[in-house]
Amino acid sequence: MSHAPSRTLALTEELIALSSVTPQDEGCQQRLIALLEPLGFVCETIVSGSVTNLWARKGTAAPLFVFAGHTDVVPTGPLEQWQSAPFTPTRREGKLYGRGAADMKTSIAAMVVACEEFLAAHPDHRGSIGFLITSDEEGPATDGTVVVVDALEERGIGIDYCLVGEPTSAHVLGDMIKNGRRGSLNGKLTIKGVQGHIAYPQLARNPIHLAAPALADLVAERWDEGNAYYLPTSWQMSNIHAGTGANNVIPGALHIDFNFRFSTASTADGLQARVHAILDQHNLDYEIDWKLSGQPFLTPKGPLSDALSGAILAETGVHTELSTTGGTSDGRFIARICPQVIEFGPPNASIHKIDEHIELRFIDPLKNIYRRTLENLLTP
Repeated sequence: MSHAPSRTLALTEELIALSSVTPQDEGCQQRLIALLEPLGFVCETIVSGSVTNLWARKGTAAPLFVFAGHTDVVPTGPLEQWQSAPFTPTRREGKLYGRGAADMKTSIAAMVVACEEFLAAHPDHRGSIGFLITSDEEGPATDGTVVVVDALEERGIGIDYCLVGEPTSAHVLGDMIKNGRRGSLNGKLTIKGVQGHIAYPQLARNPIHLAAPALADLVAERWDEGNAYYLPTSWQMSNIHAGTGANNVIPGALHIDFNFRFSTASTADGLQARVHAILDQHNLDYEIDWKLSGQPFLTPKGPLSDALSGAILAETGVHTELSTTGGTSDGRFIARICPQVIEFGPPNASIHKIDEHIELRFIDPLKNIYRRTLENLLTP
């Protein structure tokens, strides 16, 4: 005897079937609007470039709790390597397969259904509820969440609590939540020398040789000690190139790409100044093109983390771990107008991979955790 799929599973499958490769939304947000408006949400579509964003809110009272996420997914990769078509949601061996199953269409479906259940059970809840959804999280992230945050900031709208549905769990649902993320600072360093014949080094200046002591100092530098939530800041070279390909030419320049993943114990300006000081100490002729792709943010243990960890424990029996590991997320933008931003979603082992999936047994508990978090924060 077959059973109808759960509400959350059915909606997840609807969303996976929409091939919303970044920055396309492909109607995902219109489907959400069709579900949220009958619940009393006022929905606003904010288009920026080729990106579609949704801001939806029910109520005007404080505190404002917001679910945040993205409808865009990464490209599929080689279709022939998928066991089933990536935009044909497929259940097999206890798992739901499809691009976006873990990152993060299940989370979005769970958020919506959690709201439906919460509002049905608690029509007189305190505060208000919002949704901030973009189709530009997996892309450059220049026309997505940051645009909505700018608009809210201009309107004087702050957010009290924000739960981002990123896939944060490591092994089982609920074992890890992210209460912050490191910042990301990129640098393109060019160290200048003088090109020449390798047999006449006295007539040239080899930038590789000139740079080597400075690079050793940069590698050895202890940028900070981290803090209770963060490991120490990391500086890493990702690409290094010099020369023409000929083995008898001293190159005229050395090009190095590097990245800081930095904690709240450091600032982007401070790190830049220290890099310049080390390079200047070695009397190098150089240029650096800096690009800050994300500020760090941190939500210390408090009401939101307590509400979420309590919901996880009640639903799964798992004692969650607070973590700040991993890459950047849209939480870095939301943190500008929200003092408490936490990310929580399904296990992330399959995200961005061929045959992305979520275990079916995690889908309804995820929805229940989101609902319980609302109950913990917005009911007496």
